[in-house]
Amino acid sequence: MNKIMITTMLVFGLLSSTSTLAQKFAQIDTYPVDIAYLTTKKIPEPLIKVVYGRPLKTEENVFGEQIPYGEIWRTGANEATEVKFYADMLFGNKLVKAGTYVLHTIPGEKEWTIILNSNTDTWGAFFYDDSKDVVRIKVPSTQSKEVNVFSIGFKKNFKNSFMVLAWDSTRIDIPLATGNEILARI
Repeated sequence: MNKIMITTMLVFGLLSSTSTLAQKFAQIDTYPVDIAYLTTKKIPEPLIKVVYGRPLKTEENVFGEQIPYGEIWRTGANEATEVKFYADMLFGNKLVKAGTYVLHTIPGEKEWTIILNSNTDTWGAFFYDDSKDVVRIKVPSTQSKEVNVFSIGFKKNFKNSFMVLAWDSTRIDIPLATGNEILARI
């Protein structure tokens, strides 16, 4: 073999081997991931962190059409929504230990079932196992200004805190309490 042929084969081999080692990245997700935090003014560290996917409104009415009533919902898009409590927390009227949980819901026309489940790191509600439920509470739904992208946030009213789920014109205010608020209720 001559030197030109050997050199050509080496260059071709090097070029083909570097292309097989190149990193392939996933396409950009249609539904972005967001994080919501609950903190206090006195304590800069978070009390709660929620990581969730933010689906868009695609139907005339989100609930009852895009998201069916009476069925388990991942409460967001893609991976199951994860809620991390940095301290023990009253979630609704149930005490939940500090830790990470998955948030599932069962939407209803007037009332929702809110579920914290210990089966974390799952895709959607496909692997939902009710035997791993930590808490189930019922919360009334209310109507408010329309939001076209599913959103989770926190609000305080006087001495009460709430995790707020909002999409379309539906709002769910989940009562929360921690630390001194829990002691004041006992």
